[in-house]
Amino acid sequence: MPYSRTRSRRQARLRKRRLIYVNAAMLAAIVVIGGLLANRWLQDGGSRMIAALFAHSPPGLANASPEAESPPAAPPSAGGAAEADGGGPSASASSPAAAGSSAAAAGGADDSVTLAFVGDILPASRVGDLIDKYGVDYPFARAADSLKSADLTAGNLEAPLTNRGTPAENKAYVFKGKPQYATGLADAGFDVLTLANNHTLDQGWEGLQDTMDALDEAGIAHIGSGADDAEAFTPAYLEANGVRVAYIGVSNVVPEVSWKADKRHPGVAETYDTTRAVAAVRNAKELADIVVVMVHWGKERAREPIDVQTRVGHTLIDAGADLVIGSHPHVLQGFEYYKNRWIAYSLGNFVFTTAGDSITQQTGVLKARCAKDGQCELTLEPMLQTDSQPAPMDAADGAQLLADLSALSIGASVGEDGSIAPSAPDPDGEEKP
Repeated sequence: MPYSRTRSRRQARLRKRRLIYVNAAMLAAIVVIGGLLANRWLQDGGSRMIAALFAHSPPGLANASPEAESPPAAPPSAGGAAEADGGGPSASASSPAAAGSSAAAAGGADDSVTLAFVGDILPASRVGDLIDKYGVDYPFARAADSLKSADLTAGNLEAPLTNRGTPAENKAYVFKGKPQYATGLADAGFDVLTLANNHTLDQGWEGLQDTMDALDEAGIAHIGSGADDAEAFTPAYLEANGVRVAYIGVSNVVPEVSWKADKRHPGVAETYDTTRAVAAVRNAKELADIVVVMVHWGKERAREPIDVQTRVGHTLIDAGADLVIGSHPHVLQGFEYYKNRWIAYSLGNFVFTTAGDSITQQTGVLKARCAKDGQCELTLEPMLQTDSQPAPMDAADGAQLLADLSALSIGASVGEDGSIAPSAPDPDGEEKP
């Protein structure tokens, strides 16, 4: 088969990833057992030996703290939270209000993480021309600060990055970017990208494998595609602030059956049948604190989710997902608060060609401050994409966009500051629409 050598390489990478998870589990078991043995030793006389040791120690040693001197606290950001400059795992800010009591009970430890999400990224076509002219960092130059302020940042990569490939047939739009464009994505702070969409195989399997290789070389994790369905449905596990996050990518928009990954066939992870997606979520829940599913779905330019988005979104949360993040409609859609978890139905275009339709230029960076138990507080930073370059909106336009999204949301409202919260219950105990 034409992809056998690359498939072997990717399967080796997959086996290595699984081995890491197994080793991590074994290490955790060793630590627990060691702790139990140490506790038993102390109970059986170890404490008496320690007391005797300090009784004969030089003056001052018995009162010395066994802990190393703490480093200086990180300076607060503009919002009062200590956030890192880089896009990778970093020091965390204060925990969400929903997790505040549990953090206090744990002695004030901050077991929270800030996750950033954006919608469709198209480093090809007219955007590729701009990148070639102005450099790989051009598309993200005015949004990079926001992207890098999060502990982990994710988006949807809407084009293959390859110098090879065979263009897909019978498609209105077929995209192709260059492998070096991955450097710009890494520079902007992206940690993980989903490839589960309707353009990933625009240049066939050669294009897809080159895309995955380019992201690997840039240090960006990728999800939602692979040499077979096992790799396509395998999550990327990332960690920040002691919180492990699993990212899963699936698509409900697949141009033809041959694009679907199967046991002996490369492609994307699909969710027309949610069986494998549900299994992936349940398995990830056993290994991660927070499970994020990034889904390509819906109807293009529709401001409200269609039935399949609601059905699949609810199914994924029922299976254990903590956040469901949507893309494909090319416009922003509302949010839903469902069973104490969040669905963002569409984050619109983030970096895309400009077709003169202002609604497709409205975009933003979604921030989720999540506690280790999966409870998240959401905030949307409104942006406008001009010449394929998103930048913060002016105050008036941003306020109007947030108000529009609040009206489109289900069981939730969007405040003037971009905060997204569950709707207040009415006197009958039911949530307001």
